[in-house]
Amino acid sequence: MGRTEHAAALPARAPAAGAALNGSPARDAVVRTALLALCLLLAPLAQAAPRIGVATMLPGEIFFERFGHNAIVVDDPALPEPVSYNFGFFDMEEPGFMARFVRGDMRYRLVALPLSHDLAYYREVGRGVSIQWLDLDPAQAGALAAALAENARPENAVYRYDYFTDNCSTRVRDALDRALGGALRRQVAGRSRGNTFRGDAVRLASPAPWMWLGFDLGLGPAADRPNSLWEDAFVPMRLADVLAGVHLDDGRPLVIATEEILPHRLAPEPPESPRRWWPWLLAGLALAVAIRLAAPRHPRVVAGAAMALWTACTVLGAAMLFLWVGTGHRFAWANHNLLLFPPLSLLLLHGGWRIVRGRAPGVAFRVLAWAVAACAVLALFLHLLPVLPQRNAHWIALMLPVHLALAWALAARPRATG
Repeated sequence: MGRTEHAAALPARAPAAGAALNGSPARDAVVRTALLALCLLLAPLAQAAPRIGVATMLPGEIFFERFGHNAIVVDDPALPEPVSYNFGFFDMEEPGFMARFVRGDMRYRLVALPLSHDLAYYREVGRGVSIQWLDLDPAQAGALAAALAENARPENAVYRYDYFTDNCSTRVRDALDRALGGALRRQVAGRSRGNTFRGDAVRLASPAPWMWLGFDLGLGPAADRPNSLWEDAFVPMRLADVLAGVHLDDGRPLVIATEEILPHRLAPEPPESPRRWWPWLLAGLALAVAIRLAAPRHPRVVAGAAMALWTACTVLGAAMLFLWVGTGHRFAWANHNLLLFPPLSLLLLHGGWRIVRGRAPGVAFRVLAWAVAACAVLALFLHLLPVLPQRNAHWIALMLPVHLALAWALAARPRATG
């Protein structure tokens, strides 16, 4: 601010200089006006440009913190402390929040707050925070700071959130890309490490079994397309890795320094590991053998266990079907797991109950049981097709033997059981 005041004071000496050039008051006025305009143009340049950083917060223990978080830090010398531009704010108490969450129509917003205030929570819960300071030129840094300030205004701050394509991390990525004139996307959009939305979602959710099971069962084939590094940036830690490898047009690295702000005191981020399907197949075959051996002697017990499975299939299948036809969660659409957990299983419960009571299940039960098994076979066929297969081989390996064994053991019984 002091530099601005000093620059503005220069025209006060202009009249003397103008008088030395000529004695015309009109010419003096022109000179004074020109010098004033020049000083006003140069005044912003006299200020130090803000320093821009990307803060990466490691995963927490609450379910919505499992993916980590990030924010853009603007360290402006004209301000008392750095400002954190955080795209991850939402309000569960907002009217209609849960209904919009279920429909896939969530609303998040950008909030600008002092960096110390933003860090206080992460310090309290033990989540690690680091900042990558970026080598932006003054014009880029100033433009980004101005754009973020405008975006944080109440009328501009709210956006429609998507887990994979428009979240707190992709908003940081996109803001940086605009400041760099598209250079970030040009460098990383054509490169891939083979990661997928499903892979990262299941990996990061793995400490909570209910959460990773929900992602793995609920995501459709669209979540299994290999991502570019650009798309990988939906995970804040992936974005930090991407930024570390980006270079400016003159070859300089974009990240000039990485500073650890807070140590991480929680469990580390789950590592990458291959998904093996053969243990699931062993479990499926073991269950199938147990069903086949137990059914002749204990049909009622097997039927009771089958009813529990069919009830679970009905509930899970109905949820998958609802996500497909009734919500905006597009990565859950056309889910092949519907064939492994078909809502059609609901119709088997009546026949299963008849077997439990020692009666014949009926012809319709036999047809339906083999239809459910056929759905599982169809899931295997779709998996083997080369056109965007869904990475659900482990679920096929588990459920296909079980459905076939139940159809063979229960639906093939022609008479009532005593």
